Amino acid sequence: MTDLDHILPLWDDLRASGTPYVLATVVEVEGSGYRKAGARMMIAADGRRAGTISGGCLEGEVARKAFWHTTHGPAIRRYSTSSEDGEVPFGMGCGGVVHLLLERAESAEPTLQKLAAHYAQRTPLAIATILDTHGFGQRAFWPANSESDSSATTALQEIARQGYEEQSSFSCTAPLTTGEPNLVHVEWNPARPALFIFGAGDDAIPLVKFARQLGWFVSVSDGRSHLAQPTRFPDAHATHALPPRSFPDFDFRPTDAAVLMTHSLEQDTRILAQLLNEELSYIGVLGPKRRTAEILASLADATALPPTRAHAQVNAWMERLHTPMGLDLGGDTPSEIALSVIAEIQQARRQRTGLPLRHIRSLVEEKQRVSA
Repeated sequence: MTDLDHILPLWDDLRASGTPYVLATVVEVEGSGYRKAGARMMIAADGRRAGTISGGCLEGEVARKAFWHTTHGPAIRRYSTSSEDGEVPFGMGCGGVVHLLLERAESAEPTLQKLAAHYAQRTPLAIATILDTHGFGQRAFWPANSESDSSATTALQEIARQGYEEQSSFSCTAPLTTGEPNLVHVEWNPARPALFIFGAGDDAIPLVKFARQLGWFVSVSDGRSHLAQPTRFPDAHATHALPPRSFPDFDFRPTDAAVLMTHSLEQDTRILAQLLNEELSYIGVLGPKRRTAEILASLADATALPPTRAHAQVNAWMERLHTPMGLDLGGDTPSEIALSVIAEIQQARRQRTGLPLRHIRSLVEEKQRVSA
């Protein structure tokens, strides 16, 4: 699960009980780091905490001193593996330096409210925060809301908009308060992706669990109403019994993925006809490529296209599909198949190679050697 999957429920509890808390946010990482900018941890005054900011080496130290460091307001703290400048190393074997923004509820509430809303709505959000003396802690959000963001300067909102449009996190300097350059950190929060699983058989159960662990929104649908039950898929956010002659509005987003695993030729044909009209980052079909080609051929026949154009349409559809879906990881149990499918979806969403990291490093080193 993501940090927000753990932090938001705790935040709700703390607000209901009036328990103070400190929110720790990674705003910069120098060198290597287990977590990147935007990682968060919430520390409650009663000892509870949620989220992570490292591989486990910083959390205890940060939680122990978080309230002390924020006695006079938000603070930036630097945690390093070296003992330079009198700092104490914290066992961060990755060899990096982590900069944390620590803030109590008064400062953190607007950010958490925004994050919670965009997380629930599955929409992206950019946050720009001033991190130096003049205007320290002032924020702007994009998309902006004139009522809740009225305190943010237009210039700071423009920087947040830049992060939103570029879909990236970065730090920059800009004269925002006294005319002197301000250090600004921009945090890009992409829309929470979703996995729409069409098929509620036993093989869907581990797929739901894997997707939920990744923090994705998970929906399970099937024409067999006795299988598409919330009690059967407690980790899914939604379950749907598909009506026989219509297709519900699933509110698909370009970052979403869909997989067909109904094991029913009739259901797969009907569902695939709908999915091919959607913009999705991944559409996977369980089963051999031959079976999918037959489904697509039947869909092309239904369009009454001339044979040549129908053949071209089938080829174009096949290019969009992952069939058979999954990476070649080996194994044939439902959990092993689910792992290979989830890995391919992640690779497709992130547009990465899927190669072993040691191989990637070797390629980078070879490229550097050749260009030297």
